Amino acid sequence: MALWLVRAGKYGEHETRFLDDNRIYLTWDAFTETDLSVAKDYEGVKALMSQRYPSEPSRRLGNWSGQVWAFLLAMKVGDWVVVPSKTSPTIAIGEVVGPYAFDPKAEPMYRHSRAIKWLNKAVLRSAFGQDLLYSMGAFLTVCEIKRNDAEARVRKMAANGWRDVFVNTTASVPSNGGAESQADAVDVDLEELARDAIGKLIIQRFKGHGMARLVEAILKAQGFATYLSPEGPDKGIDILAAGGAFGFERPRICVQVKSGDTPADRPEFTQLIGAMQSVKAEQGLFVSWAGFKPTVLKEVPTHFFSVRVWNEKDLVEQVLANYDKLDQDVRAELPLKRVWMIASSEE
Repeated sequence: MALWLVRAGKYGEHETRFLDDNRIYLTWDAFTETDLSVAKDYEGVKALMSQRYPSEPSRRLGNWSGQVWAFLLAMKVGDWVVVPSKTSPTIAIGEVVGPYAFDPKAEPMYRHSRAIKWLNKAVLRSAFGQDLLYSMGAFLTVCEIKRNDAEARVRKMAANGWRDVFVNTTASVPSNGGAESQADAVDVDLEELARDAIGKLIIQRFKGHGMARLVEAILKAQGFATYLSPEGPDKGIDILAAGGAFGFERPRICVQVKSGDTPADRPEFTQLIGAMQSVKAEQGLFVSWAGFKPTVLKEVPTHFFSVRVWNEKDLVEQVLANYDKLDQDVRAELPLKRVWMIASSEE
């Protein structure tokens, strides 16, 4: 059995279709009219690729051909797939239950697919060891993940409440040995890996009431006067924030913060709406480290002009955007250093 990385679009634009359709798609717009099953091996795939892209360098054609071959021929029924989300701090995990299929009547981007049984559609990224996240950070759209016993560890996670049985907190750099997977042989998204590491540090040091304290520090850095509820039952109000030196100006914001590993559900969202009304706050902020269930996300458009929601990814972004203005004590608990690097030409 094998473990495969499959991406649902550069910006996560195909994630909903992947999960709702119980399928993974090869969203390669160059072959929307071609049934790829005519290729019986890697050389056959490469021949199709060469016909479609006659002027591309051989190395690039080999890279693209390897990804199509992996989806078409190398992936087998019973293998597992991981689909990192671009819109939330989660990774979907599923089992391949069908062969490659071509549907000429489907929308062009969804004609090449495989049937999937989703085992968990939203495993928190922080549940994975940093070394596994390193392999999942490959820029490739489809590739096998072998390094650090990845396939066996992810299967054990399923029996361990979706927690890694061996959590390595540092991302190890792959060697040049021939046994490395394709994912380890290409560039990885170092920015995403850095955010994963920062996220792990945040949840270690600001769990529980500490996360409300971190959110308060961000709001203070943005110029708000704040009130932080004491630790314990808060009736849906963790933080109150308002403009002006004394907090007498608008906007008036009511904040609810959840640091647990379960996505927030609609009753918690409704509790925030009620809390806003009780303190006469015009706006609300709902921070849930583990993200939100669909019941909450369906409410977001209705309350767009009054409520914002932050998940782990959003909170990390806010920390980075306001880090230089955070309280010194908070920065001491969360020591970060800005690093500049050259952007990849492939991005």
